[in-house]
Amino acid sequence: MADRIQTLRERLAFIGAHPIVTAMMRKLAFAALLPLLLAGADSGAEHPAYSIGSCTGANLGRSLEPVKRLFSDHPETRAVLITTDGCPALKAYAPGYSDNNRFISWSMAKTITGMLVGELVGDGRLSLDAPAPVAEWHKPGDPRAAITLRHLLNMSSGLAHVEVGDPVERSDTNQTLFVAYTGNMAAAAIGHKLASKPGSTFQYSSLTTLILAEIVTRTLTDSRDPKIRAAAYTDFARQRLFRPAGIRSAVLEFDGAGTQIGGSILHMSLADWGRIGGLLLDGKAADGTQVIAPDWLAFMKTPAPTNAEYGGQTWLNRPGGAGGHSALFPGKGPATAVAADGHLGQLVIASLDSGPGRGVVVVRLGNTPDSSNPALMQTLGDVVAGFDRPRGH
Repeated sequence: MADRIQTLRERLAFIGAHPIVTAMMRKLAFAALLPLLLAGADSGAEHPAYSIGSCTGANLGRSLEPVKRLFSDHPETRAVLITTDGCPALKAYAPGYSDNNRFISWSMAKTITGMLVGELVGDGRLSLDAPAPVAEWHKPGDPRAAITLRHLLNMSSGLAHVEVGDPVERSDTNQTLFVAYTGNMAAAAIGHKLASKPGSTFQYSSLTTLILAEIVTRTLTDSRDPKIRAAAYTDFARQRLFRPAGIRSAVLEFDGAGTQIGGSILHMSLADWGRIGGLLLDGKAADGTQVIAPDWLAFMKTPAPTNAEYGGQTWLNRPGGAGGHSALFPGKGPATAVAADGHLGQLVIASLDSGPGRGVVVVRLGNTPDSSNPALMQTLGDVVAGFDRPRGH
């Protein structure tokens, strides 16, 4: 079997490099040989189901081996999608998963919340550097009045927070989302006191994004009726983000007060997560519709003053992150790569300077312990690096 796999690899290398082989012949050959190559040595085991798209200019060659490793070395990988220039070049599901599934976001939801905030900033209804419109912080003598929308988006509000406690069930996030404050999560998040001067310290916080979702809701409606609040948020997200992007599967979750759990919980199909990645490339849907304004997308991709690897609710492929470790894979793939990154290895990675045309999107969905995340990220870095453009492109 090992000899067979090596032979297949050699054939793929030949097909990818030979000058006489046409683009269509390459696509057909890759489509025929890829499932055999990725199946591995154990022909009796259940294997992921792969499909290859006919995408102009897409060369999957150097990304095939790391895609295989996503399933063999990083359990539990459930789904992988690669799009090049908006075209689905590779799609793979572990047994039991398919196009019919909606996959939980975990913290990938933060990036979507950031996009929705940007729509209201573009409308002139919110301002990046004005005090955040949270009435509870604007009582006389409250130092939280200095918190701006920019501080919240950059995770530098200064609010006291424990994202992952010891034990984990004691963390602020778990207590708020699943235990003590499910009836009004935003009220609990807003009630936290300052631990540092706003804008001075990076503190990753799911509750910070929950506050952003509450700000969106309060901007859209004055109602306190949970159903009206949830409907206003849902309608806005559909009209300004999901529909223009071609997203049809999104399901938003809300707390008892009608606040979208914008830091942690929404659900989409694999294909729709790929469409979110397309927006992270250049703000455009596959049909060319400009969904995210270029200036807002540039803000989301600009390193925060308190953390070089974080922008506006988006992770950046840069070294020098707060805490001394990297969330993505600096040194592999372009430094311009960005990601929506969620608990247990949910990733939508967008690399504008990779592959043909608009760039490459890699989606990986699964259930990998956070302790194994660094190794997973290195493999994903190899997938993205497989599409690196030649120097001088």
